[in-house]
Amino acid sequence: MPVNSSVPLQLPRARAAGTQQVKGVSAKRAGGIPPTALVLLSAVSLEFGGALAKMLFVALGPAGAVTVRVSLAAVTLLCIWRPNLRHVSRSYIGTVMPFGLALAAMNLTFYLALSRVPLGVAVTVELVGPLGVAAVNSRRWTDLLWVLLAATGIAAFAPIGIEASVGLDPLGLGLSMLSGVFTAVYMLLSARTGRVFANGSGLALATAVAAITLLPIGITGAETGLRLHPDLLIVGAAVALLSSVVPYSLELAALRRLPTRVFGILVSLEPAIAAGAGWLVLHEHLELRSLIGIALVTAASAGAARAHRGTCSPANEQL
Repeated sequence: MPVNSSVPLQLPRARAAGTQQVKGVSAKRAGGIPPTALVLLSAVSLEFGGALAKMLFVALGPAGAVTVRVSLAAVTLLCIWRPNLRHVSRSYIGTVMPFGLALAAMNLTFYLALSRVPLGVAVTVELVGPLGVAAVNSRRWTDLLWVLLAATGIAAFAPIGIEASVGLDPLGLGLSMLSGVFTAVYMLLSARTGRVFANGSGLALATAVAAITLLPIGITGAETGLRLHPDLLIVGAAVALLSSVVPYSLELAALRRLPTRVFGILVSLEPAIAAGAGWLVLHEHLELRSLIGIALVTAASAGAARAHRGTCSPANEQL
């Protein structure tokens, strides 16, 4: 499911392999489940996958954890789509390479941020990228109001006054914003890749590029030298499953029956779900100011998605 730049609110998928079609849960098998439930289940899977990934930091560090996750995702996607390299032209390479590099940078900066700030905060601040794309592409002044509301919410995370010494890590917040910038680039390149490749082979190749790019960083930055014990591989595979295969299979089935406007509103709940996942799995407690910031950004995201009342059927959109 490539991010359509004409749809302003598609939340970042930095934790997942990408945003193109992923086989898994077929529309037929998911047909009895309401599409809204599929989107919510996808968001829950995605954010709990992020919480589980953070548990790998103790053994692998953020660089090692992201390398393991993206590498396993690349292997999975290559096995699913089996891209034919004989038909990959130079123009295809020119599309896949920057897409893969953006994917690597987006994931790495997000995981580095996640090592310094709570999951809910990292996911929320990362929205600066998609909301920035929304502001640039929009011709509606009301969208700028939503961006300002989101900016107010993000500003609520800034450590100020006497709280600066015990509040959120400024570097972690900066890395979250940087991840949002890479997410914006990733969104645009994802849409381009979706136009060039007829199926998910472009995503599979781009994820392989990202894995290769991250490998030397993961080896040098891992806490244990990236020595993969069976237990770590199992957890890494679970992270790849929860953050890639499950959510995008569910979303693919949901988008066949759900307008993108409704999809954007539902996915805008991800910061709140991430905060819940961080609290349940990682025992991350957020101050009232941070909760207000998450609420403001979630409201801005839902408002921007709702403002675009296009009713075209998702089945007719580029997936």
